[in-house]
Amino acid sequence: MLLPTILWAEENKTKTTEISMTATEVMQLAGAMVDKGDFEHATQLLTKTPQTGVLPLEIERWFLLGQIAQKQGDYDKAIEIYSELLDKFPNLARVRFELAVCYMHTEKWQRADYHMRLAMADDELPVSVKNLMNYYRYIIRQNKNWNVWFNFGAAPDNNINNAVGGTECIEFMGTLWCNELVEPVSAVGLNLTIGGSYEFKLSDQWRWKSDANVYTNVYDKHAYDDLYISASTGPRFVWEKGDVWLAGIASRRWYGWDEYNWSAGVRLDTNYDFTNKLSGGVYLRFMNNTYDEYGDFLDGQTYFANSRVFYSFNSRIYMSLSIGLQREDAVNPIYSYWQPVSSIGIGAELPWGFHVYFEPAVYWTLYDDERFAVKDNEYVKIVEKDFTHMYSLALSNNKFDLWGFVPTLMFNYTRRDSNIWQREFDKFSISFSMQQRF
Repeated sequence: MLLPTILWAEENKTKTTEISMTATEVMQLAGAMVDKGDFEHATQLLTKTPQTGVLPLEIERWFLLGQIAQKQGDYDKAIEIYSELLDKFPNLARVRFELAVCYMHTEKWQRADYHMRLAMADDELPVSVKNLMNYYRYIIRQNKNWNVWFNFGAAPDNNINNAVGGTECIEFMGTLWCNELVEPVSAVGLNLTIGGSYEFKLSDQWRWKSDANVYTNVYDKHAYDDLYISASTGPRFVWEKGDVWLAGIASRRWYGWDEYNWSAGVRLDTNYDFTNKLSGGVYLRFMNNTYDEYGDFLDGQTYFANSRVFYSFNSRIYMSLSIGLQREDAVNPIYSYWQPVSSIGIGAELPWGFHVYFEPAVYWTLYDDERFAVKDNEYVKIVEKDFTHMYSLALSNNKFDLWGFVPTLMFNYTRRDSNIWQREFDKFSISFSMQQRF
C-alpha cells in the first residue's frame, strides 16, 4: 500500500524533501527512531501519517506511541494507550506485558501482577522475554508491599434467611399436627468491603505483613444485617518463585447488630510459580471460636486447608481451580461437621473492555451426630448430610473506569439439597458494585 506523499522538513533548513513510502516502511522507520531515542521525529511521523486502514499497522502505530510515552516516563499516558489497545484486542501479549511494566513503574503492583501472569502465557513470546517476565514477577513479589481494596454496591436477595417454607406435620395419637415453616424473606441491601495490607520490609526477602478487612451487608430488614471485621499480622518470606506468610489472625462478627462471635488463630499462606502458565498455593487456617449467646452449643475450633491453582491459557483467558477441606468442632457434636469444597472459575478479557468471570462451586456438609427432625410425619433421628452448589457470574467493563474502580454486575445462585428437607433452600441474588480495576 502506497501512502500519500509525506512532507518532511528538517529544522534550520529551507529545503523540503519529499519522501514516498509504503505504510509498512513508515512503521518500520518510526520503530527504528523509537529504538534510537528519536522520539520527536517518531511522534511526528506516527501522528501526521494518514490512517492506513490496515489493522496490524494501526495497532503498531498506537503501540509505538505507547512506547514513546513509556520511554519518556509518561506512564499514565502509556497506560491509557495500552489499555485502549487491550480493550479492543485483548490477545496482544506484548502490549499486556508493557502495560504490566508501566504499572510496576507507578507501583500498582497488584495490577502489574495480574497482567504479567496473563502475558507470560503466550506461547509465541521468545524465551528471553519470558525469562525477563519471570524476573519481573520476582520484582513484583518483592515490592508488592501495600494494597487497598474497596467494593460498594447494591444487593437484592430473594432468600436472605435461607428458608424453605412449606408445612411440617407430625402424627400424634391419630391426629395430624401441622406447623407452617418460615417462608423465604426477600430484601434489598447495600454491601461494603474495605480493607488493605502493608508490608514493612526487613530485608530483600523478609518483611512483616499486616492486613485488615471490613465486610458488611445492610438490608432494609435490619434483623439480617451482617458485619465482619478481621485482621492478620506476621512475617512473610519472599523468594524468586514464591512466598510464605505466617500470621496471627483475629475476627469479630455482629449479626442483626447483635454481638455474634469472635475468633482468634493462625494462618499460613504459601504461593509458588510452577511454570510461566501455572501458579498456585496452599492456605491453612486454625481458628478458636467463641460465641456470645450460643457458646454452650457452638464454641469450638475451625480447621481449614485449601489449595488453589491459577492457569493462564493465553494472554486473555485464565482458569482458577480450588480444592479445600474444613473441619468444624463444636461443643455439641450435632453442630460439628466435615466440609469438602471445590470450585473452578474461568475468566476472560473480552473486546471493548469487557471482563467476564464464571465460577461454579460445590461443597458437602457432613455432620457428626444425629439430630431430631420431622420426616414422614414423625420425629426421627438423622445424621444431616447437605450438598450445596453455587454459581457466580461477574461482568465488568474497564471503559467505565472511575478513579481506578469499575462497575461490576454479579449474579449468584445457590441451591442446598439435604437429607433433612427442612434444611433445603434456593437463593438468588444480584449485586451491582464498584470494584477495583485490574
